[in-house]
Parts: sequence; structure tokens; C-alpha cells
Amino acid sequence: MTKVRLNYRMLFLLGLLAIIAAREVAVELRPSFLRPGLHLFAYVGDMTDGTLTAIDLIRLAQAATIPVGAGPTGIRPHPTRKEIWGLSSAGGYAWILDAASNQIVARIPVGAAPYALDFSPDGERAYVAASGPSSVVAIDARSRRVIARGRAGRGAWIAHVSPDGKLVVVSNRDDGTVSILDAATLESVGTVKTAPHPEQIVILPDSAKAFVTSGTSDQISVVDLKRQALLTNLVLGGKADDLILKPDGGELYIPSSESHGLLIVNTQTNDVADFLLLGMSPTRGALAPNTGMLYVSDSAGGDVVPIAIDSRQVLRPIPVGQAPATCRLVPGGDVLLVVDAGSHDLAVIRTKTAQPSAVLGPPQSPITLIPLGARPRDLAIKIF
Repeated sequence: MTKVRLNYRMLFLLGLLAIIAAREVAVELRPSFLRPGLHLFAYVGDMTDGTLTAIDLIRLAQAATIPVGAGPTGIRPHPTRKEIWGLSSAGGYAWILDAASNQIVARIPVGAAPYALDFSPDGERAYVAASGPSSVVAIDARSRRVIARGRAGRGAWIAHVSPDGKLVVVSNRDDGTVSILDAATLESVGTVKTAPHPEQIVILPDSAKAFVTSGTSDQISVVDLKRQALLTNLVLGGKADDLILKPDGGELYIPSSESHGLLIVNTQTNDVADFLLLGMSPTRGALAPNTGMLYVSDSAGGDVVPIAIDSRQVLRPIPVGQAPATCRLVPGGDVLLVVDAGSHDLAVIRTKTAQPSAVLGPPQSPITLIPLGARPRDLAIKIF
């Protein structure tokens, strides 16, 4: 009889410990900013089957798989509405997902071969460049209708809105130019010659300058948006894979797989101010403004490299999979998400442990790996 009572007591204690442990894990995983009743989701597009996977980041599980159209790309959370926007590059339309219901609520024709979209600062408009017709459209976010059209150059790639909301800058890959359009009317303000095959764009917070990558050379073009003029084609020593701008606009961080490191550009002097050797093939990055930590994925090394950017200290890499690429931080910076195109999953990493003390510490691990489709690529995060 005593033996049976002991077993019951042990089972009770084990159950109680399990409940306490589960609660502690849930508290640890729940981002500090997230109030009860709010939801935190990630959305990953799959290039193979044209779907979007919705992932509940509190439960760490898939919530839904939604057909959105062939070649999903340009996936972005709307800044003010409970919506996820994206494009079907093969279908030539923008789609809108209602985050609460995981239902597609609109498909808006924008022209052949769109690849990226951007929102006005107030979220009232979305802008899409279409490579096929070399055009740009403005979509009213409320009515979900095209309200303006403009002309860009051949191979219009990305349309990016200036922080003051006055200009739309478009990289024209086939022309080797950027088009500068009036955001209200989409009328041309000017065209500027750049390094060959311009692609990605970042604009300084004061809307004075744009930095534009070249898809085929180791140059980055610096464009004066006030005078519509090229300031310089800055030689980097390796092709730029991503552009991450410091919130104050003072520095631009450029992962480069060709140079195996991170190039740091002083945006006031338009010079390469520093270089950090990172790994085999650093490609994408995400910056946590509150901690000054930059996380860069190494697609060939299978890990993410944390960098204390102010001290230029490279920390011990975090292993995540076979070919990590796109990475995003949740608001508040508590959790880093990394899409792995090689192992077809989403790595969820707790960033609290990735501090300078980790330089000599043991290798860190993701919280968990969430399975995805065959060709995951774009990633967006939404709170609602």
C-alpha cells in the first residue's frame, strides 16, 4: 500500500513539474511586448506550389496553408491593417490575405512579372513595379483598386517609397537606371543612370539619398534624390546581397557572399568605413535597433552570425540548418526567424542568449524548427 501511495505521489509531483516547465517555456517564448489577446504570426511563401504558410509563433505550429498564386513574392505585412499583402509573379497580380481568417480577400491585376511591393508611410497606398510592362501602379489600400499608373524603365524591378512619402524610386534592371516618380501622381520626376542591373534600394530617413545595389557587379550606386543625380558608384570589393540601414541612417550594412563578410558604408561620406569577415556566404541580415545586434545568415555555412554592431564584435555562429537565407526579427527583437531553403524549415531563435558573452560560450541552437514546403523564400511577420 505504501508503495502505491509513493507512486501516486511521484506521478503527481512529475505532473506538477511538467506543468511548471511548460508554463516557463511558454513565458520564455512569448515576446515581451505581446499583450494577452494579441496574435503573432509568420507567413512564408512557397515558390513550388504557390502557397503561403501561416505559422502561429506562440504555439510554434503551422496554422494554415493558403493558395495565393504561382510564384509568390514581395510578401509584406500591412502597417496598419490586419492584412498580409503579396504578389504572384507568374499571375501578374497582388493578393491580400485577411490575417484573422487566413482567407484571400482580394486579387488585384498589376501587370506581368511583379516582384516587390512597398507601402506609403501612412499605409494608405501600396506601390508595385511590374517588369513586363515596365510600369508602376499605386493601389488604394481601402478600396483595393489601382488609382494611379506610371512609366518606369525596362525591367522595372523594385518600387520603393521615400520616408517622407513624396517619391517612389524604381530600379530598372534592364536599363541600368532608377526612375524617380511623384508618389501622388506617379508622374516622372527624373531618371538617373546607375551601376549595371540595379536591384535593391534603401532610402535615408531624411529622403535625401538612395543606395541601390547592382545585381551583376560589386558596385552600389548613391543617388541624390533632391537633384536627381548620381553621386557615385561605390566599389565594394564584393557584390551586395542585402541592404540593412541603421535606424538613424548613419551606416549601411551590406552582407556580401563574394567577399565572405559584412561591408559597412558611412552614408554621409559615401565610403566603405569598415569590413568584418563573417563566414562562407553571408547573404541576408536583420538588425535589432534596441540592442544594436545584427544577425546575418550564412547560406553556405548553415548558420546565423550575430554581430554587436557598435563594437564590431562578431559572436559565435548559431547553427540553423543547411542553407539559411531570409531572416526577420519579431517586433521588440526577442525572437529571430530564419527561412532555410536547404532544409525546408523555419528556424525560431531566442535572441536573448545571443550576447557578446557568447563569443566563447557553447554553440547556440534554435528554439525549434518548423517544417515548410519545398521552396520557401519570402517571410513576413504580423501582430493582430
